[in-house]
Amino acid sequence: MPPLRTVTATRYVTPLREGGSLPAVIEADDDGLYVLKFRGAGQGPRALIAELVAGELARAAGLPVPEIVFAELDPELARTEPDPEIQDLIRASADLVAGGRGLNLALDYLPGSVTFDPLAMQPSAELASRIVWFDAFVSNLDRTARNTNMLVWHGRLWLIDHGAALYFHHDWRDVMARANAPFALIKDHVLLPFATGLEAADAWMTQWITPARIAEVVALIPDTWLEDETSFARKAAHRAAYSQFLTERLAAPRAFFEEAVRAQALHV
Repeated sequence: MPPLRTVTATRYVTPLREGGSLPAVIEADDDGLYVLKFRGAGQGPRALIAELVAGELARAAGLPVPEIVFAELDPELARTEPDPEIQDLIRASADLVAGGRGLNLALDYLPGSVTFDPLAMQPSAELASRIVWFDAFVSNLDRTARNTNMLVWHGRLWLIDHGAALYFHHDWRDVMARANAPFALIKDHVLLPFATGLEAADAWMTQWITPARIAEVVALIPDTWLEDETSFARKAAHRAAYSQFLTERLAAPRAFFEEAVRAQALHV
């Protein structure tokens, strides 16, 4: 797969205080607006890894995700911000590599988009089923009625905020023993009532999310995002662990899929 584009943040526009990690709208050197996820936020680089890996795997399967880019952040941007919290966040996310710029993650900003409301818009069974399958696969615990992490833009549903996915990477001990575990929290998924085509979704998603595609996406993880993890002697081994876990999770029989089917049956 092609490498992600890299942009440089040129202006901090406004914070988005809905998220706990305080993402922000920034302008970049390509004149585009992006939602920046900070490397130096409290959740650290794991949230960016989850955002990158889950987002690009979703895109590989044809799910609607705004373009993801790497975003270089210069600590000088902090000089124009009056809020000390934002100043600290910019500096913590910028001063991380030689040359004084930190590598962060950003998603294309969708101006005028609104938060998805299942009472106002009902997605097709096909799309809902594919999203439910995907979120069970990546263990995304943050797509509930309370916090849908989906936007409606120009009449189309868009998936955002995958930082809470891949929660296995918060504890690497005996990680492979958990690869085939079901995802019980899928019962709280906001789209589960509409996901009446899970069997077809399973066939579709496994056609596009393959071990080879997983390896390609994991290879995109920057070295600087892997430096805080002490469980691995080498970054190559760290990346391999992501690939191995997700590849094993993909293998049949898929407990996460079977759990989603059982949970969806309760809504019938």
